[in-house]
This record gives sequence, C-alpha cells and structure tokens, in this order.
Amino acid sequence: MSSLAVSQAEPVAGTAPGTAKGRPPLRRRIVLIPTVTLLLGAIYCLLPVAWVVIAATKSGRELFSTFTFLPGTGFADNFQDLSAYRDGVYWSWMGNSALYAGLGALLSACVSAFSGYALAIYRFRGRETIFNVLLAGVLMPPVILAIPQYLLLAKADLTDSYLSVLLPQILSPYGVYLARIYAAAAVPADVVEAGRVDGASEWRIFTRIALPMMIPGMVTVFLFQFVAIWNNFLLPYIMLSDDEKFPITLGLFTLLEQGANTPAMYTLVITGAFLAVLPLVALFLVIQRFWSLDLLSGAVKS
Repeated sequence: MSSLAVSQAEPVAGTAPGTAKGRPPLRRRIVLIPTVTLLLGAIYCLLPVAWVVIAATKSGRELFSTFTFLPGTGFADNFQDLSAYRDGVYWSWMGNSALYAGLGALLSACVSAFSGYALAIYRFRGRETIFNVLLAGVLMPPVILAIPQYLLLAKADLTDSYLSVLLPQILSPYGVYLARIYAAAAVPADVVEAGRVDGASEWRIFTRIALPMMIPGMVTVFLFQFVAIWNNFLLPYIMLSDDEKFPITLGLFTLLEQGANTPAMYTLVITGAFLAVLPLVALFLVIQRFWSLDLLSGAVKS
C-alpha cells in the first residue's frame, strides 16, 4: 500500500510539479501577457521609424520599385540634393528648430521649477485654486489655444517672428504639474526649514538646496518640452509666413506639398524626416544618464 501511494505522488517523467503534460503554470502564462503586449506596442511604434530609415537610403526610382524594407543605394545622393535645395534652407530649418526647442525647453524648465517649487513648499491663499487651473490647462488641447495666442501676439505686433513661436512655449502647465509633484516628493520640508534657521535666503535655499534635489524631474520636463516643441507644427504654421524662420516640421510640410507635383521631392522629404529624428535620439541618449546619476546624488551635491 505504501509503495502504491509513493508511486501516485511522484510526478510523471518529463513534467514539472503543478503542471499538466509539461505546460507552464497558469500564473506564468498570465505574467507573459504584459511582456507580449509591450513587445507588440514597440513593434507598432518602431515600424514607421524603420521604414523611414530604409526609405531614406533609396533613390526616387528605387522608392517606388523595390521591396519596402529592402535598403537602397541613394542615401548619399539624397543627402547632397537635400543640402543643395535652395542653398541649404533645410539646415536653416534645423537650426530654427534647435533654437525654438532648445531655448524654449530650457526656459520652460526654469519656469516650471520656480512655479512647482512655490506651489509645493509655500502655503498661501489660493494655492490649490492655481493648481487646479493648471490641471485644467493640462487637459486643454493646444489647438484650442492656437487662435487666441495668435490674436494676442498680433496685437503686440510679434507675429512672423521668432518670439511668436518661443513665447507660447515657455509656460507649460504639464511641466509645472510635474515640477510641483516632484518638488513635494523630493524636497523635505525639514531641509527647507533648516536652511531658514541657518539664515539662508529663500533664493539661496531654492538654488543651493532644493534645485539640486529637483534636477531629475527638471531633466524630464526639459526632455518632454523639447520633444513637444521640436514636433510642433500647428503653432509655427499659424504664426509664421517667412519660410526662413520655419522649423523643420513646417519646412518638411512645404517640401511635401511640392512633392504632390514633383514626385522626385519625396526622397528629399523622407531623407529630411530621417535626419530630423536623429537629434531627438541623440538628446535622449545624452540626457538619460542624468536620471540615474542625479537620483543617486540628490542633496549630496548641495
């Protein structure tokens, strides 16, 4: 009887305990669902990027006659043609985008740091009302604000200028929201109070104590705002009429419109789109190291 009980308790050869015929447990299969979902999402997002990278290597003839994901031999010619187009206006567009996105994101990160710190640390009447208004701004689509912004800047005679694209980007409700949440979590009230007891001014407390703790959050705000400004199309489209001041998004749009009548322009548009993605990739690779670095250092720097 005992030998029969032991034989019934032993698992069948080639199977794992708790499984049927070697199949993985139900819990393990459920855990794989998020991984598979993320993998499918990554493929969905990266597939257009892969198409742009491969299409940029094709000449005009290869673009319409070869397999979609088969690399071509015309990238060097496409690059030269794009650089020579209207005496290199494409690189002027790239420079304009770098100015709008770089300066706009930097100023936006500074304003977000000041505002978020004030909303998180100080107690004053109307603080929650201001924060709720900012939340409403986060939920408001930018397309609703484009026309009012144009009318305001037109009254100030600032349309068709660099400031007409820069000024609306400086205040980011989402950036202020992130800065407020991060400052409340990263800057202890005891540290701020200790600085006041030691006689430090509020400005010194912010710049020497609070800001180093907030750097990882501000890097995130800078990156989000840089990408948003770099990819922005509607605001420059409304504000600008001089194509010498166009950002890369609006410049590529004008090339695409010309491509409707001149199919050879499609290769320039695709090559330009590929080159326009590279600064964003480079920026992300450079900035991501600051997240882990500053999260480890924090207040030690102060």
